[in-house]
Amino acid sequence: MLDSDSKYASGGASVRGWRWQTLRRWYDTREPGEPLDCLPADRIDWLRATPFLLLHVGCLGVLWTGVSSAALAVAAVCYAIRMFALTGFYHRGFSHRSFRAGRAVQFIFALIGAACVQRGPLWWAAHHRNHHRAADTVRDPHSPGIHGFLWAHMGWFLTPRAFRTDLRRVPDLARFPELRWLDRYDIAVPLLLAAAMYGLGALLKWRAPGLHTRGSQMLVWGFFISTVALFHATVTINSLAHRYGSRRFATPDDSRNNLWLALLTFGEGWHNNHHGFPGCARQGFLWWEIDLTWYGLRLMAALGLVSGLKPLPARVLARARH
Repeated sequence: MLDSDSKYASGGASVRGWRWQTLRRWYDTREPGEPLDCLPADRIDWLRATPFLLLHVGCLGVLWTGVSSAALAVAAVCYAIRMFALTGFYHRGFSHRSFRAGRAVQFIFALIGAACVQRGPLWWAAHHRNHHRAADTVRDPHSPGIHGFLWAHMGWFLTPRAFRTDLRRVPDLARFPELRWLDRYDIAVPLLLAAAMYGLGALLKWRAPGLHTRGSQMLVWGFFISTVALFHATVTINSLAHRYGSRRFATPDDSRNNLWLALLTFGEGWHNNHHGFPGCARQGFLWWEIDLTWYGLRLMAALGLVSGLKPLPARVLARARH
């Protein structure tokens, strides 16, 4: 016990210093962190998790602001645009390199993805690549079969170990300074989005009072509720899509195909398909498997915004269990 206590003291210097570092990492994720062998690296850091908790508390503002058709429409649009940025670029583009995009397009969608409040593009891609290397093993931080549903759904990323960006996994992305900036200051874009939502509501109250909305209402619906819904929809792929659904491919993990999750996440619910062949730009392998992200990428390719969409090889589908 004495060795453990002295190790903790030498690693953290002091509880006050550790807390100050944690507060600074709210806005600068490159702030030096505590040694992972000196603190409970795999337990939730509640101080660091405070902004995440406040994001959920902000949804309660609806009790005071109420709702309007305009606020609902803006919330839905914010959900859809950011979901496409996550699924199309953070996941299929940055994590799996399943298509090519010019630097300007890459940055624009990285910017939109950063507005999802799911950390920066390098962090997201690095963790996802690690997930595929060890899916549903003890080294997979969000395997529901090993760690339980709640941990797989939202506990794992609130730990000191998960907070860090493993740049060794993303050297192809780390060479872009604009992506490194977004990753380092990952709170900047969400704060700008929140301010923009409030400003939009205030503007509509002034210029279009018939819409019956205002700044606070648009902030609650366009930012807080939309963002929380987006988060929980996204992480169902970590939790529910490794528990419920069918398996077309005999992958070594527990991934499943689930139509309802696919609708919610613009195609990510065809998760067993994805683990069967992760490099493909589409995840709905059959014509009836709705994959809104794939349709969006096809449209962008037709417009010349992306190129080189990696197809599904016939040999992969041939070994599938239909």
